[in-house]
Amino acid sequence: MKLDVVNLQAGNAGEVELNEAIFGLEPRADILHRVVRWQRAKAQAGTHKVKTRSETSYSTKKIYRQKGTGGARHGDRNAPIFRKGGVYKGPTPRSHAFDLPKKIRALGLKLALSAKAGSGKLVVLDTTEMAEAKTAILAKAIKDMGWKKALVIDGAEVNENFARAARNLEGVDVLPSIGANVYDILRRDTLVITRAGLEALEARLA
Repeated sequence: MKLDVVNLQAGNAGEVELNEAIFGLEPRADILHRVVRWQRAKAQAGTHKVKTRSETSYSTKKIYRQKGTGGARHGDRNAPIFRKGGVYKGPTPRSHAFDLPKKIRALGLKLALSAKAGSGKLVVLDTTEMAEAKTAILAKAIKDMGWKKALVIDGAEVNENFARAARNLEGVDVLPSIGANVYDILRRDTLVITRAGLEALEARLA
């Protein structure tokens, strides 16, 4: 599969051959769903916490005598049935992460890349090098190329001027090749990969 390469001035910078084993796969919604669920679960903080009966701030003294009141017998005000009492079997801090085989994760990334390539939403950029970190210059370039919500994947390191210029642009995310992931690829309309990023991804997924 061949694709034209563009530069930041919206000009043609040649063409590149895409690896069919990475960019030419048939879409699999089930695999993409599994990988996105794995990513989001791993990112979940899991810091939810409620106070149990032993942690609420009431006296533990028996609130009234056991017999003769005509009411139910009770110990202290920390019981879960009382207002502001401890919560029974409430959430406690824990990790929501679960295991997913490396082969499935790699396949999910290939399928996400293939989905963008198949829908015509993949753009190969020559380089992200900029002479100066000017947001206005980059914003104009992105507008001229028609990118509204885009993810830009660079090589091993993102060009510093480009990263600084893109920092305040709404709808534009910038990642190094090692940070490429299914969730970020799918949540943006356009996927932009530099030549260096393409080489790094193909080496990673080969």
